[in-house]
Amino acid sequence: MNGGDEVVAAPVGPPQPLEWKFSQVFGERTAGEEVQEVDIISAIEFDRTGDHLATGDRGGRVVLFERTDTKDNVGSRRDLERIDYPISRHPEFRYKTEFQSHEPEFDYLKSLEIEEKINKIRWCQTANGSLFLLSTNDKTIKFWKVQEKKIKKISDMNLDPLKGVGNGSVASSSNSVNPKSYLANGGFPDRLSNDFSFPPGGIPSLRLPTVTSHETSLTARCRRVYAHAHDYHINSISNNSDGETFISADDLRINLWNLEISNQSFNIVDVKPTNMEDLTEVITSAEFHPTHCNMLAYSSSKGSIRLIDLRQSALCDSHAKLFEELEIPGSRSFFTEIIASISDIKFGKDGRYILSRDYMSLKLWDINMDSGPVSTFQVHEYLRPKLCDLYENDSIFDKFECCLSGDGLRVATGSYSNLFRVFGCASGSTEATTLEASKNPMRRQAQTPARPSRSLSSSITRVVRRGAESPGADANGNSFDFTTKLLHLAWHPSENSIACAAANSLYMYYA
Repeated sequence: MNGGDEVVAAPVGPPQPLEWKFSQVFGERTAGEEVQEVDIISAIEFDRTGDHLATGDRGGRVVLFERTDTKDNVGSRRDLERIDYPISRHPEFRYKTEFQSHEPEFDYLKSLEIEEKINKIRWCQTANGSLFLLSTNDKTIKFWKVQEKKIKKISDMNLDPLKGVGNGSVASSSNSVNPKSYLANGGFPDRLSNDFSFPPGGIPSLRLPTVTSHETSLTARCRRVYAHAHDYHINSISNNSDGETFISADDLRINLWNLEISNQSFNIVDVKPTNMEDLTEVITSAEFHPTHCNMLAYSSSKGSIRLIDLRQSALCDSHAKLFEELEIPGSRSFFTEIIASISDIKFGKDGRYILSRDYMSLKLWDINMDSGPVSTFQVHEYLRPKLCDLYENDSIFDKFECCLSGDGLRVATGSYSNLFRVFGCASGSTEATTLEASKNPMRRQAQTPARPSRSLSSSITRVVRRGAESPGADANGNSFDFTTKLLHLAWHPSENSIACAAANSLYMYYA
């Protein structure tokens, strides 16, 4: 209080670490059950509202789930106002439908098999109660429309049920002595039988069949196919905020498409050198800015992120901004470039920050500051002594995804042994939670939170949070299993709820 006029607000500390709880599991394996390769989940995506969730698998299928808890328990406003305590409700989903998105193909020109595995799924804007989404395998993108269709049935016929049913067939056996008196479609023979007569006064009314629709069925229809535009495997697709266009990216090119036009696209980024022997880096991920339709970012295998502006030129070979972390002198090794390769990037909801995932860590970048990441979260630092083994069994090339919470206060990514990590990225936060994709997510939780070490200066702080340093084990001394890896996960757009894939099982958690 200052002179009775001013109230000095108490400093607000970082948010408390979340306590995660198990919500649901779909496709849970029984003990000893063998996982079929085609059933392994390869993509997860919430829609913009968070009311629908889509997963894709290696068998080319897309499975849709819809939220159920928001539809139930909806009372009148007066009833809700009477309740003087908040309803502790967490997101609950149910299976909605599934469809075969892609089939295995064969490229005869290149003698190359194209597998049906779904690489990415992206939701598009809904219209007239129908759901729209894009799905892609290595070569072909498809635009799907999923809608409810009413099943129409004839519920009331124009025949007297005591005399006849169907197309003029006779109902009772006692009247079927003369089958020729009725013909198909209710017609009569040329000469009417002698026992037929009109009722006195004529027929009072004409009865027509009544068609009703009680049941609904979900149908998925492929509206468009965007093919033959990529020589290399597609690693990313991303919708534009304008609702009309999207990008697709492979190792060397990024193409811009219009949703309505499937037979042509515009090449906006091309990093292919004239001589392929001069190739030093490839595109690993690309995403549109969430609100600015002219901006997009893409990452490279050298650990850099380029922000480009489509207004600058038709071919965006020159970037507007470059984000990369300078190499520490004397730290270079055979594995340096491999572990620096960025496997996934995501924009924050407001578009101010970009989250990137490389093999060892998560990095949070401010698009207004290209000198380095504002925060670094160590995920696999304990694996550094094992890089030779990881290279031998190809685990070092695993591509882990990352995600941000809707409020931008936390980030998450997967790891080995079906574990995933959640970090707090608010100023002063020390939150670093290790969770297991099981019905008891906190079972492998580290006892002591990771402590941040700070560098840089005053206004913008670069934070490095270090995880467990024990090689080959987590913070509790449990050994890691490199065959079980949690590559794919997604954060609900407005609530603290995470969906993650462990092989063929979809686990959901809330806090």
